[in-house]
Amino acid sequence: MEKKTVSVYGFGRFGKFWANLLADDFNIKVYSRRGLKPEEVPVNMQIVDEEGIFDCDALFFCVAISAFEDVLKNAKDKYKPGTLFFDTCSVKVNPTKWMVTHLPENSPIIATHPMFGPDSFSVSKDPLPIVMCNINAEKQIFKNWVNYFSEKFMRVEIMTPEKHDEMVAYSQGVTHYIGRVLADLSLKPTKINTLGYVKILEIIQQTCNDSLQLFVDLQRYNPYTKKMREELHQSLEKIYSYLKDNGLE
Repeated sequence: MEKKTVSVYGFGRFGKFWANLLADDFNIKVYSRRGLKPEEVPVNMQIVDEEGIFDCDALFFCVAISAFEDVLKNAKDKYKPGTLFFDTCSVKVNPTKWMVTHLPENSPIIATHPMFGPDSFSVSKDPLPIVMCNINAEKQIFKNWVNYFSEKFMRVEIMTPEKHDEMVAYSQGVTHYIGRVLADLSLKPTKINTLGYVKILEIIQQTCNDSLQLFVDLQRYNPYTKKMREELHQSLEKIYSYLKDNGLE
């Protein structure tokens, strides 16, 4: 059976990882708005222009959340009928609305969030979670992709975009927020690190290895993060006040 063609729009750190993950099973096309040189791309992938990236069976958008809606708008004359569209954004409510609004009417859409990056995927001993939201793809097509990712050492979690964003506002949102705060303290390893301190340093490394733009996007485009930030600051003030009440200035 002839391999299907899957396109990856965006070839940054995650896009490159994602294209490599899919390359064993599909013909892969890649495109980046910054332009790509042959030496940047594995020989088993085809570099194409923005017109060519949409000539495929399925397409994964691997672009920054803040750029995603403009990408969708600017490509409105390039979409091909029958293409199955995926996003890989770290939030789901807004990107899903953008895809429904700007992609051709009745386009099959599956919203996804791989809950890992290149670093964690390469070292994990257990299947890592990927969230999948079936927006309007046929049930069998959605099931086929669920099975595919399950076979790729992933644990598929099926939910709505709203449920996803509500959950990650606290899991991912808090982690990145605290990671940035701790990084601002310029914490360094010591000769007498406790295990807890080692874990704190690991959080800093993990969260700050991602771009600052991702951190801002996680806070800006998730409708539930404002509540998380308010509750986090209330808790910080509560603990600080407790110490003051116990005679500490």
